[in-house]
Amino acid sequence: MSSRPRELLNDFMNGLHEVGKTNGEVVNAFMGLLKADYKTAAVDTKTKELISVAIGTFTRCEYCIVFHVYKAYEAGATAEEIMEAALIAVAFGGGPSMAYTAALVKDSIKEFADDFKK
Repeated sequence: MSSRPRELLNDFMNGLHEVGKTNGEVVNAFMGLLKADYKTAAVDTKTKELISVAIGTFTRCEYCIVFHVYKAYEAGATAEEIMEAALIAVAFGGGPSMAYTAALVKDSIKEFADDFKK
């Protein structure tokens, strides 16, 4: 397994920080939208993160995949739930979604699993 998922996650988070130095209003607005969207309401945060894994996989957004796999774990999802969510994307995205599931989602699940062991 490569460290690519963690590198992508760190690149994204560091990039947000850097962009925020000169464009803080936009970055803060985006992060505020995420915070509001992912609050538990009719749908809990874990489910929202699993949906996000599927959407990230469908759209083939590497940064979205690693970020939302990490956040899904943080919200209490299991490796099995994360993989199942990603596989839903295959029904809509076909081969490209399967490729990202079989590679980046799988590697992200393995990479971040130890971060959330109790």
